[in-house]
Parts: sequence; structure tokens; C-alpha cells
Amino acid sequence: PTPFHTPRVLSSVPRMSSQVPSNANEGCVGPSSTMAGKASSCAGCPNQKACASGKGTDVPEAAQVREALSSVKHKILVLSGKGGVGKSTVASQIAWGLCDAKLEVGVLDIDICGPSMPRMLGVEGEQVHKSGSGWSPVMAEDNLSLMSVAFLLHNKDDAIIWRGPRKTGLIKQFLTDVDWGELDYLVVDAPPGTSDEHISIAKFLSKAKIDGALIVTTPQEMALLDVRKEINFCKKTKIPILGVVENMSIFACPQCGHETRVYPPVSGGAEKMCRDMGIPYLGAIPMDPNILEACEKGVSFLSSGKGSQTSAAKKAFRSLLSKITKGAYKETDKKDSMTIEENNMEECKSGLSVKKRLKVIQEKLAAMATAPNLSVISSIEKLLT
Repeated sequence: PTPFHTPRVLSSVPRMSSQVPSNANEGCVGPSSTMAGKASSCAGCPNQKACASGKGTDVPEAAQVREALSSVKHKILVLSGKGGVGKSTVASQIAWGLCDAKLEVGVLDIDICGPSMPRMLGVEGEQVHKSGSGWSPVMAEDNLSLMSVAFLLHNKDDAIIWRGPRKTGLIKQFLTDVDWGELDYLVVDAPPGTSDEHISIAKFLSKAKIDGALIVTTPQEMALLDVRKEINFCKKTKIPILGVVENMSIFACPQCGHETRVYPPVSGGAEKMCRDMGIPYLGAIPMDPNILEACEKGVSFLSSGKGSQTSAAKKAFRSLLSKITKGAYKETDKKDSMTIEENNMEECKSGLSVKKRLKVIQEKLAAMATAPNLSVISSIEKLLT
């Protein structure tokens, strides 16, 4: 028996091409080798001049990915050198926020060993299907699709124990064989670190005009140590850096409002790190239990009825979305995502007549006759003032 079940769809994932030209000499070191065009086996090879010039280092798979993603307008990588900083949480809520704004959004989960996107987008247990145009991603909403290795497992608790080449083959298949359709944004959620998955995605997207990487951290130096490595990885692989967001920056008590730094920024936090390394700082997202609840339920934190629409966490996510999309993110209708009480308050602030306000109060009092509610009482008090 094997220690894990091989995913149904992936048994035929091809190994990566060696990239050795068919007319190469025997013993060819390969066009991507540092000795390409220089090794003794290169003597007399018709490709020697091209290999020595560096032209042979072009990745043919990158051209395939560019063609496959030609109908995707924007590609955003969500990265972090450290695990447990809320990278997938941020990635999922970015996708939900763009979806709420009526944009066409796709999410690619390349965390092969720990895929969590299906749960965060509310499609856990679904399966992918093959059509004439390729694999069809799972739809979380009409304008939000997802592809993840989690959909290919026999059991969600199965472990995936793969070496680098097989992970690379799967990521390539997700990029080239999935029918993403026309998308405004493709959000790629990567695992922590700078290993196989990161090298593969950087290589495959090198020709696809990627917008850049959003890097997630928490304030403490323990996380920043590894996040600096991720930043340097992006610089070395020529991935543009959109900026760094500091997640779980503070905790504000819901009862008294007192702010506590659960993770003290002993070395200055993300903002100082960004200044030191010359990259954009995109702001801080505070801890909010409603974010966790939204992720567990697989719904949008921004459009859920949980918490005030003016909460610090929702403001932070809206600001982040606006920055990474360069202003393309716009809320469709603020009132659509408000609670009933907030809606009524907004209307009153707009200059409703006293007669209309009294009518609203009468409706609330009628509702209280069957189900007394503290929030209703509170909103009536605000209307009266």
C-alpha cells in the first residue's frame, strides 16, 4: 500500500522536458546549463552558438503558459516566506472582494501539500471535470472559479508526498490545461517558502506579464526573517513586488476597543522593513474574528453581514484591494452590503423627513413586538437623535 492516494486526474502528468534539442550532440548538457555552448560535448554542435549566447535558456513552457493565459488580464501572486501569517486568508478575501466588485476572478491554489482554498471559497468536496477545451475549474460563484489539487484527491485527508518534478508538472498542467476563460484577475496562492512551487511559478509566468507579488507578513521579527528571503527571491527571479501587507497587526477588543499588539514589532514591523528594502508598504490588517468565520464558512468577509462595514479590518481590505488593482476595485453598491440598521442610518443622514423617520421607527417597534432585539433598540435610539 502507498502512503497516500494518487489524485485521479494526475496519474498522467508528464515529466518536464529535458529541453535538449533533437539535433544536439550526444552528451548535451542542455541549453539551460551554465556550461551550455562551452562544454566539450558542445564542439561541432549546430546549436553551440545559440547556447553560448544564452538564447537557449528561454523556457519553452513559459510561452505555452503565456498563450494559455492570454485571456487573463491581470495575474497576482500571493506569497510569504513564513507559514501561518494568513497568506491564504488574504488571498481568499482578495478574490472574494474582486468577485463582489463584479469582476471575473480565478484562483489558482499551488499549495500542493496543504491546499486550503476550497474551504475558504466554500467549494470543499467538489470535483473538476474535463471538456474539449481542458479541465474546468470549480465555480464558487458565477464570476469566481478555483483550481486546486484538493479537488483531485480521493479523500480530503490524504497526504500528497511528491518530489519537485511532479509538483512542477502539476503546476504547469494547472496553467496550461485548465480552461480559465476570460478573467479580469487570476490570484495565485502559493505555499510558504522559496522552493519548488515558487521556482516553477516564477519560470512559467516569466513571459505572461504578471502584475506582481503581494507579500504577506505578521509584525514580529520571527516572521520578517523569512519574509525578507521571499522579497529577495522575487528580486532574483524578476517578479515585480506590489508590496507588503502586515496581517494580524493589532487586536482591538470588541467590548472596550482597547488595542493590543499580540505580535510585538520588536524590529519595527513590516513598515520599517519596507522602508529598509525599498518596497511599497500596503498597510495593516487587524485581527478580527469575523475574518476567520468568513474563511471557515467559505464566504466573503467584506459582503457578509458580520461586523460593521466601517470596521478597521474591512477598511483595511478595501484599501488593499484598491492599491493592488491600482484603483480598479470599486464597490458595486455600498448599501447592498450594509446591515438593515446601517442602511436606515445612512438614509437618515441623507436628510429624510421626520415623517419618514417615524415610519421606520414604527416598523421597528412592530418587529420588536414579536422578537425584541437589542440592535433594533439601539438603531431606534439613533433615529430619534
